[in-house]
Amino acid sequence: MTVKDIIQRGLYYEEFEADARYLHRPGRTATEADNVLFTTLTMNTQALHLDAAFADVQAPFHARLMNSMWTLSTMVGASVAQLTQGTLVAQLGLEGITFPHPLFAGDTLYTESVVADKRLSSSRPGQGVVRIAHTGRNQDEKIVATATRSVLVHCRPASSA
Repeated sequence: MTVKDIIQRGLYYEEFEADARYLHRPGRTATEADNVLFTTLTMNTQALHLDAAFADVQAPFHARLMNSMWTLSTMVGASVAQLTQGTLVAQLGLEGITFPHPLFAGDTLYTESVVADKRLSSSRPGQGVVRIAHTGRNQDEKIVATATRSVLVHCRPASSA
């Protein structure tokens, strides 16, 4: 029996569809450990992330908030396997980052992505620029983060066309 190898990868430039919504699953449940580790690794001393006693008396949430950079990083990270794993050349930038609703430890983050636009690179043959609008929602469908990421990706190799 001959076994065919199939490598998990993201999308080549030509495979990004403008009329598709990519749902990245599974979701990721945020934990207290995630919050404390990420916050301390990045030297963010914000008490709203680290100090439960302080956060508990702060209106309007009365609870520790997940570090918003953890939310952004996890949202982008959740898209990698489906969109850019092995096809990315470089991340070019992020724009339009918002956090309209807080995320708390115990919440589950679900991420989806839509292609905002794409074009072939004018200076890098065989590569294209794709702008991807990411949306993160909690388990109650409330939007907790949005961001648009610009990435440089490879075009499909001629040998696989």
